[in-house]
Amino acid sequence: MAGRVATRVAAAPPGGEGRCKVANRLAGETSPYLLQHADNPVDWYPWGEEALARARAEDKPLLVSIGYSACHWCHVMAHESFENLAIAGLMNELFVNVKVDREERPDVDHVYMTAVQAMTGHGGWPLNVFCTPDGTPFYGGTYWPPEDRGRMPGFPRILQAVAEAYRERRADVEQQGVALREHIAQAMAPALPRGELDPRLLDQAVEVLSSSFDRRYGGFGGAPKFPQPMTLEFLLRRYHASGDEQALAMVEFTLDHMARGGMYDQLGGGFARYSVDERWLVPHFEKMLYDNAQLSRVYLHAHLATGKPLYRRIAEETYAYVQREMLDRAGGFYSAQDADSEGHEGKFYVWTPDEIAAVLGPEDAALVERYWGVTEGGNFEGRNILWVPRALEAVAEEAGVSPERLEAAVARAKRELFAVRSQRVWPGRDDKVLTAWNGLMMRSFAEAGRLLGNDEYLRVAVANATFVLGNLRQGDRLLRTWRNGEAKLSGYLEDYACYAAALLALYEATFELEWFTEARALADTMLDLFWDDALGGFYNTPRDHEALIVRPRDFYDNAVPSGNSVAVDVLLRLALLTGEAAYERRAVQVLEGLAHAMGQHPLAFGELIQALDFHLAGPREIALVGEPEAADTQALLAVVNGAYLPNQVLALRRPDDRAAEAAIPLLAERDALDGRATAYVCRHAVCELPTTNPIVLAEQLNLTPPAPLP
Repeated sequence: MAGRVATRVAAAPPGGEGRCKVANRLAGETSPYLLQHADNPVDWYPWGEEALARARAEDKPLLVSIGYSACHWCHVMAHESFENLAIAGLMNELFVNVKVDREERPDVDHVYMTAVQAMTGHGGWPLNVFCTPDGTPFYGGTYWPPEDRGRMPGFPRILQAVAEAYRERRADVEQQGVALREHIAQAMAPALPRGELDPRLLDQAVEVLSSSFDRRYGGFGGAPKFPQPMTLEFLLRRYHASGDEQALAMVEFTLDHMARGGMYDQLGGGFARYSVDERWLVPHFEKMLYDNAQLSRVYLHAHLATGKPLYRRIAEETYAYVQREMLDRAGGFYSAQDADSEGHEGKFYVWTPDEIAAVLGPEDAALVERYWGVTEGGNFEGRNILWVPRALEAVAEEAGVSPERLEAAVARAKRELFAVRSQRVWPGRDDKVLTAWNGLMMRSFAEAGRLLGNDEYLRVAVANATFVLGNLRQGDRLLRTWRNGEAKLSGYLEDYACYAAALLALYEATFELEWFTEARALADTMLDLFWDDALGGFYNTPRDHEALIVRPRDFYDNAVPSGNSVAVDVLLRLALLTGEAAYERRAVQVLEGLAHAMGQHPLAFGELIQALDFHLAGPREIALVGEPEAADTQALLAVVNGAYLPNQVLALRRPDDRAAEAAIPLLAERDALDGRATAYVCRHAVCELPTTNPIVLAEQLNLTPPAPLP
C-alpha cells in the first residue's frame, strides 16, 4: 500500500462564521440525510454522472462526503463546516462536492470506506473522501474540526492542502489512486483458500468467541460495545445442537445485561445502536431499524430456547416500539431515529431526580430511582440514563418493600414517565423505507407471529410484504428505497436476500403459497443478477449496475448481515423445499470459500456461520397435510411452533391443494392419513413414519412430548 499523498497546510481562512440558507441540488432528493444538507451553502451534488462530468470538465477533484441521518458526528461536522460560509466557499472553489446517504448507496460507501481504512487504519462517519474526476480516491478521513485543534488539522487546512496536491503534485496523487484501486479490488475479492466444511469449525468458533467474551458485563471485547445479535444467535444454535452450556451462558449473560442497560430504552422499548462503555450503560442514542430487527429476533429465540419470560418481554416491548414509532401507515418500516434532539445527544431520554418526583410523587419516585440507578449527580452529563444496575428483588429488600410493590411502582412509572417524555422535542426520524432492512424486521415479526401465536404480528408482516412487493418492485427487480410515495435506486444483493428470507419466514407462518412463490422468484433473480461463477459467490451490485471503480463485494457480517450470508441461508432453505440441488451447490461454494475465515474470525461472520451450522446439522424437513385452522392441524403445529428449532424447514398444504404440491416438492405425494392432519419428518433423505399424533411428532423432533390431548 502506498503512503498517503503529502499535504502542505496553508493558513486557515479567517472568520467565516456566518450561515446562510439557499437550497442546493439536494432539495429534490428523498433521502432525509441529503435533505438535511439541502440548505447548506455548499454546492452539493447527489452521487451521479452530473457531478463526475463537471469534475472532468473543470479538472477538479471530487469531495465525496458520506453519512446518514442519525449520525451524531455527521450533524456536528455539518453545523461546524458545511453551514460555515467561508468553509463552504473553499469547498465550492476547490472541489466538486458530492453528498451520499450511505444507507441509500451502500455500494459507494463500501468502496470509499475500504479506501479510507487502508489510508488511516480506521473508518467511520462522516466519511470524507477526495477523488480524481473518475471517482478514484486518493485521500480521505472521517471527522475534521472547523479549525486546528491540538494535533488535528482543521478542515480548511485539509481542503487547501489536498487541492494544492492535486494541482501541483498530480503524479503523486495518481500514483496513490492506482495503489488504492488495487487495494480495494483485492479487498473485495481476496484469494482465500477453500476449506472443507468440517463440524469442528463450529467448535473452533465457540472457543474463539469464549476467549473474547466479557465475563463481567457480557458481550465481546471492550468499549465501545456492540450487541452482536448474529453471534448470539450462533451460540444459541450451538447450545441447541450440542448442549454446550458455555455457549448458552454467554448468550444469557449478555442478553440479561443488555436488557438491564441504558442501551435498552427502559421506558419505550427498543435498543440504541451500541454502548459507549463496557457496561451497556451509556448508549450512542440513535436507534436503527436493523438493530431492533435482529435483537428482537434473538430475544424471541432465547425465550423459546430457555423459557425465560424476561426475553419474551424484551422482544414484545421492542415490537411495540417499532409498531408505535417506526411503522408507516402504508406498511413499511422506517430506518432510524436520531441520537440528538434540540442539538444535544440523548436529551430526549435522560432525567433528573426532580423531574421524576414531579411526575410520580416522592414515595414512588424514591423507589424507582433506586431501581433505575438515578442519582443527584447523574450518570450522563449531570442527568440520568435509566438502567437496572441491580435485581428488582435486591432493590426491594434494601428499600423495605415487597417485590410486588416495587414491580407495581416501576410499571406505573414506565407509563407515566413515557407519557411525559412524549411531550419533549422528539429526536429526528429517518422515514425512508429500505428494502433490506424491512426484510430483517418483517422476518422477525413473521417468526414472532408464528412462535408466539400473535395474529397482530402476522398482520404487520403481511402488510409489510404487500407494501414492499407492491411499491419497491418493478417487474422482477427490487428497488432499494421508498419515501413519501417515491421508490428509486436499483436493489442490492442484501435487498434481494433479506427480503427473500423474510418471505420464506412469512410462508412458514401463514402457509400462503404466494409468499413462497415470491421468495423463490426473488432468489432466482438474485442468482441471475449477482452470482459470479468465477468468483464462487455474489457481488453486491447487479451485473447491469452503474460502473464504480470496482464492483463491490462484501462477505463480512457487520451491523447488518452481508448479502452473501443471507443469500446462502435462503438457497439452503429453498434446496430443501424444492429439491433443486443447484441452490445448495451455490450455497456450498460460498461456504467453502470462507470456511477457514469463519472458524478463525467468527465475530466477522456471525450470519454466515449460522448458515454453516444449518447446512452441517442436516436440517429437518417438516411437511404437514391438513386444514390449517383445524384442531388436529393446530395440535401438530403447536409442537413445531412451541420449541426452539433453528435447523428446519416447514411446509403445509391442504389435502386438495395441488398448486402447493406442485410449487413445493417437499409437499408432493404426502397424504392425510385416515382424513386426519398428518406430519412427515425427513432428514438426510430419510423419513420417519408419517404421524397424526402430536406426541409422536415431538419424539421425532427430539422434543419433550406435549401433554396428551383430552
